[in-house]
Amino acid sequence: MKLLMVTSLKEYQQNVANIFRQSGIKVFSATDTVGFKDNGFQNIMEGWYAGGIGHYDSIFLFSFTENEKASHAMSLVKEFNTSQDGSFPIRAFIIPVESSSY
Repeated sequence: MKLLMVTSLKEYQQNVANIFRQSGIKVFSATDTVGFKDNGFQNIMEGWYAGGIGHYDSIFLFSFTENEKASHAMSLVKEFNTSQDGSFPIRAFIIPVESSSY
């Protein structure tokens, strides 16, 4: 079993859901999140309320799934990223699950 984790801009939410669907991943979770880019602040508190500069509405999706499905999703993410301008690629990670309660 693997944990497939994906983050992307919120505008790519449907693209990521389609990647999951094409990979055969039918059960997953999603949550809204805010992504931040380090703009070189020496002290994070200096830029904490920076009026919206450097933060992006994002989505975080994850699924516990079989290795083959996670690998297929990773391939589709890489394919999607090559077709985009590259400024905000979808980020995907596959993490091994050592044990589970079910």
